[in-house]
Amino acid sequence: MHSIRVWDLPTRLFHWLLAACVVGLVISASVGGNWMNWHLRLGYTVLTLLLFRLVWGFVGGHWSRFANFLFGPGALMAYLQGRSAPAHRVGHTPLGALSVFALLAVLLAQVGTGLFSDDEIAFFGPLVRFVSGDTVLAATNYHKNIGKYLILGLVALHLLAVTFYKLVKKQGLVRPMILGDKVVDQAFPAAKDTAGTRLLALVVLVCCGVAVNWLVGLGSAF
Repeated sequence: MHSIRVWDLPTRLFHWLLAACVVGLVISASVGGNWMNWHLRLGYTVLTLLLFRLVWGFVGGHWSRFANFLFGPGALMAYLQGRSAPAHRVGHTPLGALSVFALLAVLLAQVGTGLFSDDEIAFFGPLVRFVSGDTVLAATNYHKNIGKYLILGLVALHLLAVTFYKLVKKQGLVRPMILGDKVVDQAFPAAKDTAGTRLLALVVLVCCGVAVNWLVGLGSAF
């Protein structure tokens, strides 16, 4: 048995910060009122995190790179039939990778439409002024009535999958996402997780934050 670093620290922090922000977004949207100020701030934070993850998917640790969990239909079918390659069960499995991409896409759509949404009371997205009224209505409808439930559904499926792996397959998925290491039965490449890579992640995160701040500021610049 081998213990290897699967999830680097930036990936783990991204995961838990994103989870906390999604919970905060759901709560703030449900409460409404002045809590919507926090809803907006958390939405900008999620956008920053998502941009970071998109970049980190190309320059991050081995198992965090999209190239290492971008599987075709054949790999997915092989996994479902119990005959996938051992390496496909180290990081994200083919089925898990599908859920990751789905969640990233739905979250991007949610925060994207939030930038163009208007609750017609007191709060509106920073980019509302740049699109037509019909576009604002469509974005608001998706944000409030479609995207929210897609996210809740995907999160529920994610939690069910974690529980299934723990109780049925006897594989804990939470511990590796907290500590970073995973015990495997073969030697596989370990994710690079050094002071240098963590500094790179911080630089990427700051750049993403600056980009989001600039995007949000466009609304007040005109």
